Amino acid sequence: MHAMTKPRSVPPQAPAQPRGCTNFKLRQLMRRVSQHYDLEMARIGLKTTQYSLLSHVLTLGPIRPGDLARAMTMDASTLTRNLKPLITAGWVTLTAGPDGRSRSVAITAAGRDKRAEAQRRWRVAQESINALLGVERVVALHALVDESLGLLAPAPLEPDGEEHE
Repeated sequence: MHAMTKPRSVPPQAPAQPRGCTNFKLRQLMRRVSQHYDLEMARIGLKTTQYSLLSHVLTLGPIRPGDLARAMTMDASTLTRNLKPLITAGWVTLTAGPDGRSRSVAITAAGRDKRAEAQRRWRVAQESINALLGVERVVALHALVDESLGLLAPAPLEPDGEEHE
């Protein structure tokens, strides 16, 4: 008589582990995506940072430079440096604020036109990313980024300015 063989059990596989440095991989991806948008903005003589600045001033302005820097999470000296070419081009103005001591940043008519032109180029860049990566992958990437941002939210500060443990 032939003995029945017992099926062999397959050992469970260990879950996949990340390979490489997450920071490095995200920076690589960010550089590639930024290059893609930068090339599109360069067609109209703007940098992506300048488009972002024009968009913020359009939405929030007129606004004090310190408030604009906070809204964009940048320091005041970086904002001042980034505003200079926009002022020189006539796209934004920096004028005396309501109390004479403060300053106010506002977008000009030419700045509104430039921002509208840039917005069209931005859409071209986004549609191109969607085509290159596939819409489903872009949607999944956005969801993963949003979820990760929520999980990596900074710890709330105590009243004395210290982080919670």
